[in-house]
Amino acid sequence: MRTPMNEALLRHFRDLRDGAHGPATSRADKERLFCTAAELLDPVARTVLDELNADLLLGTGEVVASGITRSKEGGLNAMWSLTWPEQRASGVQPIAIVAHYGSGFHHPHLRGNTVGDWPMNIFDAADARAQLDLLRAIAGGDAHNLVFQESYRLMPALTQHADATP
Repeated sequence: MRTPMNEALLRHFRDLRDGAHGPATSRADKERLFCTAAELLDPVARTVLDELNADLLLGTGEVVASGITRSKEGGLNAMWSLTWPEQRASGVQPIAIVAHYGSGFHHPHLRGNTVGDWPMNIFDAADARAQLDLLRAIAGGDAHNLVFQESYRLMPALTQHADATP
C-alpha cells in the first residue's frame, strides 16, 4: 500500500507526464481548480495554525488569511499566516502556509515562508483534509526555521509558560 505522500508525488508526476492538473488542461481550468482547492484548504490551514498558536504561542498569535490574490506576474496565491508579538517585534516573517500557482507553473504547489514546495493536488474536501499532516510539517518547519534565524525567544511557550526552564 502506498503512503499518502508517495501517492501525492505519483499524481504530481502523472500530471507532468500528461500535461494536466487532475482533469484540467487549460490554464483557465487549472486556475478554477486552484481557487476551489484554496477554499477547501482554508479550514485545514486554519486548524494547523491554530494548533501552533495554542501550543507554541500560548494563544498570543493571530491567524490571517489573504484570500486568493493575483501576483503582478499573473500567478495566483493564497496565504494563511500566523503572526504574534515577538515575531512582529523581531522583524522575521510569520509562520505561513502558502498555496501558489505561478504564472509559468504547470500546476500549483504548497509551501511555507521558509519551507519549499510540495505538489498541491486538491480536488475535493477529502483531498484537502488529507493535507493536514503535510501542512503541520510545513508550518512546523517554518517555526523551526524562524527560531533558527532569530532565537528561541520567539516562542512564548519557552519564555512565558509557567514550567518553562530558563
